[in-house]
Amino acid sequence: MKSSKIILTSFILAGLLAGGFSQALTDDEKITQLRQQIEVLEQQAEELRGSIAQTQEEADTIQKKLDNINAQVKAIQLQIQSTGVKIQKTGIEIVGVQGSIGEAQQKIELQKTTIAGLLLAVDKRDSESLLEILLKNRDLSDYFRQVQYVSDINSTLLSVVDGLKKTKEKLGEQKSDLEVKKNNLEQLKREQDAQRVVLSNAQSQQKTLLKETKGQEAQYQKILVDIEQKRSVFFTQLRELETKIIQGGLYIVHVTADSNLPNKKDNLFSPPESRYRTTQGYGCTSYARCGKARGAYGANGKNDGWGNWVAIKHPNQYNLVSVYGHMSTLSFLQVGTQVHSGQVIGYEGNTGNVTGSHLHLSIYKDFFTYVNGKNDQLYFNYFEGSVNPLNYL
Repeated sequence: MKSSKIILTSFILAGLLAGGFSQALTDDEKITQLRQQIEVLEQQAEELRGSIAQTQEEADTIQKKLDNINAQVKAIQLQIQSTGVKIQKTGIEIVGVQGSIGEAQQKIELQKTTIAGLLLAVDKRDSESLLEILLKNRDLSDYFRQVQYVSDINSTLLSVVDGLKKTKEKLGEQKSDLEVKKNNLEQLKREQDAQRVVLSNAQSQQKTLLKETKGQEAQYQKILVDIEQKRSVFFTQLRELETKIIQGGLYIVHVTADSNLPNKKDNLFSPPESRYRTTQGYGCTSYARCGKARGAYGANGKNDGWGNWVAIKHPNQYNLVSVYGHMSTLSFLQVGTQVHSGQVIGYEGNTGNVTGSHLHLSIYKDFFTYVNGKNDQLYFNYFEGSVNPLNYL
């Protein structure tokens, strides 16, 4: 994608956002306009993510690394803008639902008043004796007209009572809808906060890289060698620690999948990102140290190995557990939150023992967490218990 296209479109969007809306627009029109802005922003971000995915492998030169970070910064900025528009759209929707709730409450009060009046009329009629009714009416035809009048009142009363029930049901639905939209608004605000942290981290990474290397390729290559040496020591120590945890059964959380695993290629899971590039496969490779692939209810943590990570238990998928590591920030979802397919749970980053931004994905048939006594951080098993994610995507 040409950068001029990104800058031009962003400039046009900025003008739209700054200009606001005409007072003549209805709420529905405003929501439609905001939805169109969201689509444009997300399209731009999606195109950028595609270009990032093509160069997401560990950067072998400082220039490639800087280019990748710059693309990430632009994509995150678009995400922040898109989330801001979603917040604005949700706010308008909330106001609309609140207005509908007010109208329903007014209608309920009117229906109650109508019912009270009809009941008084029926009660007054029922309190009269047959002699009083006959004396009050000039002839029997007047009496029967009165009977029909009472019948009409009863029919109207039943109709209004039925209408009151329906209005109350609608009010309950509107209140539930309002609660959902308020929760969505809070969720969007947490997402935007997380996105801002992601942006800050990417910009900080760029500054740190330039500071440490002073823009020199030789210095960058030296940093990569140092990181690889530290990584080798880390994985050796990690295997020893994990073996002790298994032998001693020192688990914090332990989840085991059903005895009968699903068939391969059952497509139980969707890829965690819409556009992705697998930079490290599953199994024993020199880089992964016999690790995992890259590419319900959750728990999360942070440690020196996988940075910010989140684990999700999938009861409907044979009780398998998926883990996402190296995220930019801790997931903004609370532990135990039920999540759904397609829901945002966090943002790709480079926290932990990595040299570049990527997502670490693992799927487990036997998952457990434990505390690393050397640093009191929460770890999950790395060497044992996993299955190949590509079999189920």
